[in-house]
Amino acid sequence: MTRDHGGDIDRAMERFGGSDWIDLSTGINRNPWPVGALSPEAWRALPTRAAEARLIETAARWFGCAPVRVLPMAGASAPIQLLPRLLPKGRAAVLSPTYNEHAASLEAAGWQVATPSRPEDLAGADLAVIVNPNNPDGRSFTPSEVAQIAASVDWLIVDESFCDPRPDLSVARDGIGNVIVLRSFGKFWGLAGLRLGFVVAAPDLLDRLRALAGPWAVSGPALEIGALAMGDLDWADQAVVYHAEAALRLDALALRAGWQVAGGTHLFRLYATPDAESARDRLAQARIWSRIFPWHDKWLRLGIPGNHAEWSRIEEALS
Repeated sequence: MTRDHGGDIDRAMERFGGSDWIDLSTGINRNPWPVGALSPEAWRALPTRAAEARLIETAARWFGCAPVRVLPMAGASAPIQLLPRLLPKGRAAVLSPTYNEHAASLEAAGWQVATPSRPEDLAGADLAVIVNPNNPDGRSFTPSEVAQIAASVDWLIVDESFCDPRPDLSVARDGIGNVIVLRSFGKFWGLAGLRLGFVVAAPDLLDRLRALAGPWAVSGPALEIGALAMGDLDWADQAVVYHAEAALRLDALALRAGWQVAGGTHLFRLYATPDAESARDRLAQARIWSRIFPWHDKWLRLGIPGNHAEWSRIEEALS
């Protein structure tokens, strides 16, 4: 299965030229948490258990669960690759359409993979995957709906990579025995290059996953920055408010351009356009990179602009 992603800004530069691009092809916060000076130990020493414990405790408070249920990893992508190799192989069902990394990783590990579009068609799977809220259309499920899905399958992975602005959707606090929750750090806190994420699950499964990931799976700088950022609740509150308002602003620009809102989250918006490739190329002429999908010729996804200059450029491009 082909794996396609946003963030391929090199391809935009090669095709259209220029260097001052605004990369809105991802759902990464354009106003990242401000990283200051780090301790010398974070850079020069191997990551310590104490540093990991500080991050786990802070993350557990953010997720609303017990620290024993939290495992830091190198982004949410690390468990997406490892879990299909850890769990017994069988029939997997990935609720679709969604980004294709889950299905691709499962296929690579030898699973039989189906991609149903209805939640009820996940029933009976040895492993089911839902993304909540979903990428790219923002479809979401309440915790009670997630629990119903979990009751119909052996294992359920709930990818909550875009859930930080919507804690009401999260099941991380619920401790459902056969549910494995994935959380991304880089998207909401805007520090994707740090490669930090989390798995929230039963402690015995986390022990097996930790052994598979090997020692020092998360860098010292990531442990320190993650603990500081996730403890900054004032910054988080401001980020949620900004993105809630900015999403409405971006939707208004898209509607004026003749597009229709097809969904989205706080961190990205999805639009139905007459022709997605033409719409992407129109934005690219203004050095704004967006995301289109090989399986839908009208959908275009845009991240949220982060400052006045970015808003001015996209307003002009869509005018």
